[in-house]
Amino acid sequence: MTDIVDELKWRGLIALSTDEDALRKAFADGPVTFYCGFDPTAPSLHLGNLVQILTMRRIQQAGHRPLGLVGGATGLIGDPKPTAERTLNAPETVAEWVERLRGQIAPLLDFDGPNAAVMVNNLDWTQGLSAIEFLRDIGKHFRVNKMIAKEAVSRRLNSDAGISYTEFSYQILQGMDFLELYRRYGCTLQTGGSDQWGNLTSGTDLIHRVEPDAVVHALGTPLITKADGTKFGKTESGTVWLDPEMTTPYAFYQFWINADDRDVAKFLRIFSFRSHEEIEELERLTEERPQARAAQRALAEELTTLVHGAEQTAAVIAASKALFGQGELTELDGRTLASALSEVPHIQVAELGSVVDLFAEVGLVASKSAARRTVKEGGAYVNNVKVTAEDAVASPADLLDGRWLVLRRGKRNLAAVEVVAG
Repeated sequence: MTDIVDELKWRGLIALSTDEDALRKAFADGPVTFYCGFDPTAPSLHLGNLVQILTMRRIQQAGHRPLGLVGGATGLIGDPKPTAERTLNAPETVAEWVERLRGQIAPLLDFDGPNAAVMVNNLDWTQGLSAIEFLRDIGKHFRVNKMIAKEAVSRRLNSDAGISYTEFSYQILQGMDFLELYRRYGCTLQTGGSDQWGNLTSGTDLIHRVEPDAVVHALGTPLITKADGTKFGKTESGTVWLDPEMTTPYAFYQFWINADDRDVAKFLRIFSFRSHEEIEELERLTEERPQARAAQRALAEELTTLVHGAEQTAAVIAASKALFGQGELTELDGRTLASALSEVPHIQVAELGSVVDLFAEVGLVASKSAARRTVKEGGAYVNNVKVTAEDAVASPADLLDGRWLVLRRGKRNLAAVEVVAG
């Protein structure tokens, strides 16, 4: 691999660094032990977190040692949100989420070899710490004027919500994490999103005060933006999670398939582990033949395999093809079919009726007369079979997995009907 700093820069993954030249030298002199933290403020990680995990993976592949921190302590508080106080979750809930997040991070790092990853939990060094010890040993090194100047804090101070002392103290806890990992593992680099820069530098500042001779670094990745102005990692149905129960593998795959041509080159560099040459070739194909969506397909397959495994990826690719008439719907297993159809417009009915009625009811057409016109023009399909009669009626024998009908208008407009017990 090329110099890891150059690699990260080529991929657009460096927005901020405490000292890029010094960091480059540290990597060259390496190996560097580094960490990134993830707070269990939800039962799953999401695509924004995936940027950080894959950045860790890249640095590890360059020969350095990652520490994956899931914050059993900081997760009890949560970093300051831009506009309001967080809802504090019960300790039992946070502990459960810690294990879930650890299970999502671990498969993406390598735990064998000379630079084997280590999972850590900041509850290990905070739960036995008294308030007096915390204030005397850690709190005395922080200056309130600098803490107030941090962007996350200043935003809240200038809002109607204000900020509690609990969330105000978050940056002290994160700073203590870096100090503890420096002492326990020789950790000299923290990575994270650029929106967390104030928290990242609280750690470097604390170490410099407590260990004046230490050389430590912080590296911030950029906030990912989309060309259409919508928030990255969100769809119409909400956040794209890594947990398959919260975002199905099919929906995860479709997120990448549906990436805007204007965004896909950036997404390839940030998320793909393909070589520079392969990525540049996919970028060229996007410019020359955007309708082929070669980059989107490559990215969707790679990322879905990475997060959900090859078997699930094969299933969702088969479902994606079958739904659009390029495969056999009857060969899809019930779970894959249900997860795929949950992502398209769908209705539930107690009994089946005419195809024209179903097309209108599910919203594939504006009216029954429009449905009849679609049938007459040869653009109506039920389970990929063209409907030729305007008075066609769907029957229980047509149901997939005993409950589904797949309706399609033309090549791309899909909907589903689910038959449920009355």
